[in-house]
Amino acid sequence: MMKETGGYFSLELSHIDNMPHSDGILLNTGRNAIEYILRSILPDISKLHIPYFTCDTVLEPLEKLHVPYDFYPINEKLELSVDIELEKGEYLLYTNYYGIKDAYVHELDRRYSNQLIVDNAQALYCPATGKSAYSPRKYVGIPDGGIAFTDKNVTETFDRDCSYDRCSHLLKRADLNAGEGYADFRTNSVKLKNQPIRQMSKLTKALINSIDFEAVKEKRRKNFQILHEALEKSNGLPIPDMVSFACPLIYPYLTDDSTLKKRLIDNKIFVATYWPNVLEWCKEDTLEFRLADRVIAIPVDQRYGEEEMKYIIEKII
Repeated sequence: MMKETGGYFSLELSHIDNMPHSDGILLNTGRNAIEYILRSILPDISKLHIPYFTCDTVLEPLEKLHVPYDFYPINEKLELSVDIELEKGEYLLYTNYYGIKDAYVHELDRRYSNQLIVDNAQALYCPATGKSAYSPRKYVGIPDGGIAFTDKNVTETFDRDCSYDRCSHLLKRADLNAGEGYADFRTNSVKLKNQPIRQMSKLTKALINSIDFEAVKEKRRKNFQILHEALEKSNGLPIPDMVSFACPLIYPYLTDDSTLKKRLIDNKIFVATYWPNVLEWCKEDTLEFRLADRVIAIPVDQRYGEEEMKYIIEKII
């Protein structure tokens, strides 16, 4: 097809092209990256072990493909609290929590090898193991997208997605504010449910390629370090040494102060909840329930710097 010449302008985007894992299978959503991995091991997979403490979107590809699964608990270090011996045809899914469990992912990879699937939706910069899934929109302002790595590619071909109708929240936040675009954010997130696997859209790929991911990584790590130096002693969650992980999603702060989240939000410090479905899956006396209920996901992302981190610290201490 002849390339279009002339006419009106589109978005003017740079072409830095340093996205992590650009050599992976570029798809339309993170959950479809997991589905792609599962498709690559059908019909050999007989069961998938998944953590109680994870997003319920993980179940979407399992139910779509009729893959049997069961749940396992984790401990306070966000690691397996039970010894799981995998039979032939069984696989283990591990969530790289908050992007701070890279070293443990490598431990699991040494033990389980090709029977391990890593959900790196919260860990964009973690090096890929044999089977890994990523969701870059958790880290940067793009409408969708997912990346899959697997040692056996799917033979099926997929159409390319379109993303222009899922960008309204990004545009409104740029032109107005977060509050004005929040309803659109929720609506556009719902649109990603039960999407068929497609190739990453041209728009999402162009947006990704315009981002300086090295600068993103550096800023996130600096912000995380500022928070950790101030909050480590009061944080109920043990945080690994920063040399053990590449780049965090947020700073996870475990507290028994049930009023803190509301105080932060009242001061326009917007903190997400990971994951409300766990409050339904687990009993109140479980660690997973406490993590979902009491971990404050403090933003450390590239939009902010030392001034914002100090403001957050003042509202917590």
